[in-house]
Amino acid sequence: MTFGSSLLYALRLLRSPRRTDGRRSLKGAMFCIGISLVPLIAVLVVSDGMISGIIGRIIGLSTDDISVYVNSSVQETQDEGAFTEYTRRLCRVDGVKGGYPEIEGTALAAAHNFRTGATVRAVPEDIFSTNEAFSSLFEFVEGTGALSDERTAVIGEKLAQDLQLHAGDRLTLVTSAKMSGSVIVPKTAVFTVGGIVSCGYQELDALWVFIPLKAGFSFLPRVSSQFVVKLATGNSFSPELMKISRQVQLRAGAAFVYTWNELNAAQYENFSSTKVLLLLIMLLVVLVASVNISSALVMIVLERRKEIAILKSLGATPTGVTVAFLLVGVAAGAGGVLCGLPLGLLAAVNINQLLSFVEKLLNALSKFVYLLEHEDGALYSSIHLLDPAYYLQHIPITIPFTELFIIVLGTLLLSLLASSFPAIKAGKEKPLDTLRKV
Repeated sequence: MTFGSSLLYALRLLRSPRRTDGRRSLKGAMFCIGISLVPLIAVLVVSDGMISGIIGRIIGLSTDDISVYVNSSVQETQDEGAFTEYTRRLCRVDGVKGGYPEIEGTALAAAHNFRTGATVRAVPEDIFSTNEAFSSLFEFVEGTGALSDERTAVIGEKLAQDLQLHAGDRLTLVTSAKMSGSVIVPKTAVFTVGGIVSCGYQELDALWVFIPLKAGFSFLPRVSSQFVVKLATGNSFSPELMKISRQVQLRAGAAFVYTWNELNAAQYENFSSTKVLLLLIMLLVVLVASVNISSALVMIVLERRKEIAILKSLGATPTGVTVAFLLVGVAAGAGGVLCGLPLGLLAAVNINQLLSFVEKLLNALSKFVYLLEHEDGALYSSIHLLDPAYYLQHIPITIPFTELFIIVLGTLLLSLLASSFPAIKAGKEKPLDTLRKV
């Protein structure tokens, strides 16, 4: 029995006009595989988009590709001009596309009788327009990013909500200053809020206050602040990043040089392991769905025992019969893929709209139940499927074609494995025993 004969018999099994329990079970198995692929593909695309979006914001807005931590006592950090010139010198390293100097410190932020801790970042005054990451990843809720005035600040949206601030309001920052001896006194500065920004990931920018670099030199305490030069390369994930980092180290002198993955290794590993765990759970669902192919083929073999016996009596080989049933199982898996893949991609591409719809529906039902139990609906708190404090407010969608190909190939292999037992059993059918019972 040739492969062509096995293929023809497999097509007969698939296209037979007879409506049997085995065929119905095979269609059900195909449907189950398709349905199981939808959440798997959606989780893959959403997790990839979520991780790339968060990591992209951490790199572009916080650490950049390479961070150079400079001692506050060296000559390069004594004033704005020297620090800026030092940054230009590092930007001339091969592979570095740009960079900016920054002073990072902490302060107490106060306004309208509210107080909270804040991370103060003294940056160049034109950074929101000249830096590619700042201009593309930050969204201005109010005001603008102009830091031309030494007493102008741009703050994060969460900080503005906590302090009930709007563009044009006054913000008081309090740090410490060391006087003669060991006496430490508070140092206060009042800034006008020029703009309120959000990067879409509240956990990252919740406490950020941006002030001009010149104001950082005069206001932030030198001892407790960090002087950092942040450098961008062409590709944050390039294998050349470590090589560029070593070249920067040679030119940076006694400064400490770190790449973004060294500074965020634990967080990046946490994201990756969470994604792998979610995919494994979804793969188990596909595995369970593929087992249905095995049970469906067992039923088809039982229904076709007489037919198999006649074929073997006419010269069909056990291998040929086995191959025919394997082809039927793989065809069922391929049918599930053809159904589940487009549906999964459709769900993934529209995940933001789907989440918004489900969230509105849940809030409407929840508020209705709340109003049945309480008279005042003003105290009702809305439900958020993705808490903006920990997740991106808008999930960027990226289609990982390589991983999708692996999923399709894996599904077909699972279908082949699930088909192997009933297919081998069909190949081992003894025609004389079957025909005697007819």
